[in-house]
Amino acid sequence: MPPVPLSVLDLVPVTSGSDAAGALRETVLLARAAEEFGYRRYWLAEHHLNPGVAGSAPALVIQAVARATSRIRVGSGAVLLGHRTPLSVVEEFGILDAFFPGRIDLGLGRSGRPRGATPPAAGAGEAGPGEGTFTDEGLYVPPPFTGFGRLVRSPRFERQAELLQQPGARTPPYADQLAELFDLLAGTSPGARAVPGEGADVEVWILGSSGGESAELAGERGLPFAANYHVSPGTVLEAVAAYRAAFKPSPVLAEPYVVVSADVVVGEDDATARELAAGYAPWVRSIRSGEGAIAYPTPEEARRHRWTDEDRELVADRVDTQFVGSARTVAERLAVLRRATGADELLVTTITHDHTDRVRSYELLAREWGLL
Repeated sequence: MPPVPLSVLDLVPVTSGSDAAGALRETVLLARAAEEFGYRRYWLAEHHLNPGVAGSAPALVIQAVARATSRIRVGSGAVLLGHRTPLSVVEEFGILDAFFPGRIDLGLGRSGRPRGATPPAAGAGEAGPGEGTFTDEGLYVPPPFTGFGRLVRSPRFERQAELLQQPGARTPPYADQLAELFDLLAGTSPGARAVPGEGADVEVWILGSSGGESAELAGERGLPFAANYHVSPGTVLEAVAAYRAAFKPSPVLAEPYVVVSADVVVGEDDATARELAAGYAPWVRSIRSGEGAIAYPTPEEARRHRWTDEDRELVADRVDTQFVGSARTVAERLAVLRRATGADELLVTTITHDHTDRVRSYELLAREWGLL
């Protein structure tokens, strides 16, 4: 199989010793570099109440990135409809399209907790740990992470849900939200017009981590789908399979189109890359524990972390599926991911403590992949 396009997912990480303003400036610099390196699109994630990530308002960061670049597509990965209304999203992205016509991607997701949703009961959606498997292509698929129920019951998530909604507000079913959003874009919503937004030339994507509603709705509507190997590697294959099984041709796509994400760190050699990636495990632990993302640590700070067996189990699926090594090592592993999932495009997310190392990681991968 020939190489597929590579794109960038940026969480706007805050590193130890820096701050949110510095992280946002580095995002703009990285986007400029990614454009020069030949990456197809640059997506910004939405996260809230995480001290270690600064991408809480994708539309605002998209505007800064799009203004600093000229060719690369820029979008959200993803706007969380559980916290928003379809009208507010269409209006925001209509403004972006007006400023940067033909370059804006609108990636949509639900959220960890929609407005008005009841927290899951203890043990809901959780199962005991199992054994990981390897696909015929050699991709490691770990047991699905079983701690999301505990995560969304954490005090931080409770507080986040409180602050991201008006008192008494409830989120409509996701399918209804998508229907309203498309009606507003098309100008067919009864008694309502989104200006700007109506007729906007935005590319709409659905993001999902499992074979559930997001994958099925993306397929039924004939939209491109982004599957998260970097967030939920244990369920990526079922997500892609569910999307393809549900797919119906549309004016947007005649055939399914899948992008698959991966956590990547590339260094001059394997040992250097492992050193650059040393902060990843404690950073993931801070998120998975419900405390919120810490500022991304230096390798020295990471080595001071005291690990328990529970800590190791908490992050094992993410650490074991991070692609770390020389450009050749990582490119080979990405090729395996592509073959196993049938991905039409790969979405690379890289975090290192030093911004220069992060830019260099993307450059080395681009050269090995043939983008440069």
